[in-house]
Amino acid sequence: MATEHPEHPEQPPLPRTWRPLGPRIAAATFGVVLIGAFAWLWLQFDDETRAKVNNLEKATVILIVLLGLGLLNALARSRVVARADGLTIVNGYRTRRLAWSEVGTVRMPQGAPWPHLQQGEDQKISLLGIHASDGARAATAVRELRALVAAHHS
Repeated sequence: MATEHPEHPEQPPLPRTWRPLGPRIAAATFGVVLIGAFAWLWLQFDDETRAKVNNLEKATVILIVLLGLGLLNALARSRVVARADGLTIVNGYRTRRLAWSEVGTVRMPQGAPWPHLQQGEDQKISLLGIHASDGARAATAVRELRALVAAHHS
């Protein structure tokens, strides 16, 4: 059931998920390019060169490609999810769940790649699910998230 608060007009209904569009497109594109480039390179080798590549070397290349795909996947799966009970922040492979009472101030400094939650003087939690490269989409996400935080702190 969606929750709306008229005193915070920019507050979206819950649950609400924000994901970065540009980084997800880039991750998918670079993943295809990575696999395609290594496959193309392998196919360009003549039979004699392919025969000289041992299993350990093949495994090493496959491991490097898988590591690259894992890093791209970590970037693509980042998100911020607001629910009635709090905020879930997924940055790469790390997930944090915060009750609304634990959520600090949403900050988006000029020129920063993504916003963060200011949890105190020394603690910040990056919000990789909202990426400045998305432009107006990111600005809207920050406004919506700030409205939700304000509604749950009032």
